[in-house]
Amino acid sequence: MTSRDLSVFVGVAARRPHLVGAVAPSGRRLADALATVVPRTGSPFVVELGPGSGTVSRAVARRLPGDGRHLAVEIDEGFARHLRQRFPDTEVVLGDAADLRTIVDAPVDAVVSGLPWSLFDEDRQRTILGAVRDVLARDGAFTTFAYRHAAGLSGARRFRRLLDEHFDEVVDGRTVWRNLPPAGILLCRRAIGKAA
Repeated sequence: MTSRDLSVFVGVAARRPHLVGAVAPSGRRLADALATVVPRTGSPFVVELGPGSGTVSRAVARRLPGDGRHLAVEIDEGFARHLRQRFPDTEVVLGDAADLRTIVDAPVDAVVSGLPWSLFDEDRQRTILGAVRDVLARDGAFTTFAYRHAAGLSGARRFRRLLDEHFDEVVDGRTVWRNLPPAGILLCRRAIGKAA
């Protein structure tokens, strides 16, 4: 992470903490773990939700083959502007993840999320997860994370239950202990009840 990445993160977090939901940008180890769903061959279409200052975007770019497509959906204008400057090959959309169905124009091979799920109410969690489910290709994968210290909070427990409602396979992956704070990876496959 560059000093500019950190500066942008701190500025947005101070101005809009309800959108950031983190005390620090994701660390490289967490970013690399999230990006493991990005196919290394072919021409995959990868969507990133809540890219923030771009730590996970960098990990996605490292894995994505030359013919791949990376679309990042960011709700904060400051983050979006920063991402456009740092990652000129990434399509950065200033928008809401809840509108994913109208943002995405083709089936998605992987969705990588840095959204602060436990801060969202149930309706918002359901809306975004439904959109993720609907844009994924048949064999697509969704990955996100949950802070270990917050696992017992009602929003986090509800989110985990909603994952089971939206995906046939939900794997509680490894914990990235060398992240601030430590976070567990959630990997989801085989969407349930996908809209036609």
